[in-house]
Amino acid sequence: MKFRIDKKYIHWGVTAFFVIAASIFFYYLLFHRESISNGFHTFVSVTMPILDGLLLSYLLTPILNGVEKRCLIPLCIRYHIDVNERSRKKIRVISIILTVIIVAFVVYSFFAMIIPQLINSIQSIVLQFPIYVNNLTIWVKKLLADNPDIEAAVIEVMDNYSIELNNFLNLSLLPKMNELIRDISLSFLTFLKGLWNLILGFIISIYILGSKELFAGQAKKIVYALFETNSANAIISDVRFTHRTFSGFMVGKVIDSIIIGIICFFGTSLMGTPYAILISVIVGITNVIPFFGPYLGAIPSALLILMVDPLQCLYFIIFILVLQQFDGNVIGPKILGNSTGLSGFWVIFSITLFGGIFGILGMIAGVPIFAVIYAGIRAIVNQLLLKKTLSTDTKDYLNVGTIEDGEFIPYKADGLKPSSSSSQGGERAKTKSIIHHFFRSNSNDTSSEEKEEK
Repeated sequence: MKFRIDKKYIHWGVTAFFVIAASIFFYYLLFHRESISNGFHTFVSVTMPILDGLLLSYLLTPILNGVEKRCLIPLCIRYHIDVNERSRKKIRVISIILTVIIVAFVVYSFFAMIIPQLINSIQSIVLQFPIYVNNLTIWVKKLLADNPDIEAAVIEVMDNYSIELNNFLNLSLLPKMNELIRDISLSFLTFLKGLWNLILGFIISIYILGSKELFAGQAKKIVYALFETNSANAIISDVRFTHRTFSGFMVGKVIDSIIIGIICFFGTSLMGTPYAILISVIVGITNVIPFFGPYLGAIPSALLILMVDPLQCLYFIIFILVLQQFDGNVIGPKILGNSTGLSGFWVIFSITLFGGIFGILGMIAGVPIFAVIYAGIRAIVNQLLLKKTLSTDTKDYLNVGTIEDGEFIPYKADGLKPSSSSSQGGERAKTKSIIHHFFRSNSNDTSSEEKEEK
């Protein structure tokens, strides 16, 4: 007798297994969160070279595609070289080598141009710091001498906080010097470990770039194997949308920040601002962070200029405000366009949320991440509305009171016409009242005429 397995029991068994597994996971998530968190951090620490390799390969892919598809392949076609599978492998190897050379040259040129200027600026700050403090003190004394009310308030604040500062130095900072030294040592070891992971990640990224089409094909194969065709098509389309959103925003933001840094350098040089290169680098780098970045870069730069020349600090603040308005209204929209599709409120919301969770990295990548989440929620909502044969245009819902039989009925603030049925009932009641009043007045007129005749 041939043994046959009922698929119904297999389905029940798999369902029961996943229910039990989910229950166990939920139990550990509630009562053993630290163990799960430690395990997650350990997993991330072990796989960090792979994650670095994936990130580097993703960042280098546009350069590789540009070198391969716009330079080498057209060059081979021009000189009648057959571009077959074997030659494509050689083209890919040459493209990777050229990509690495281009990136290394750009990074080296940037640091070779910036680092000497930064070192000179830092050395000048250290050597002339007493002079800057003296200038700042003289300026503050002159300001306070002309404003006795401000002087009294500043002296009171200094008297209050001087005792707290003395207690902090003697009771808190000095006893914790050993812990501070230990933290600095651990930070240095963490830096070395991160540098080693970055080197391993760079090597891994070269292998990923060499077979990126193969990996993409394998990923699609797995998706079509696990999901239905329509669902798999939707997943792959969502991944492409995510890629376009991330690449468009990040590349555009980097280009925008470079332009802002260059404009800032020329502007500060023309104004005679001290440490123009150092300040331009700070402003350009922090400009990568949307919305808050310009202010994060302008505040320390303004404080640095304030110690040298308070009047130049005022000029610099005005220049930065004008520059950021120019960036937000002219340069940014031209480069970024509407790559995220988010309004100003959602941009601030995403930066605040992801910045609070993941720090600086979250502030940089929070906008495209939230743009993908926002687009996904919008697609789900529109799909549910289409199933109900309702409009997907938000403008139709701005002043809606009720929807009856697919018809959008505006909301009335006075409450006279909340819906079509009630409005129709009100019209009927109003008509009935008019007719009743008409017949009543006619009957009154008739009865009065009869009394007169009598």
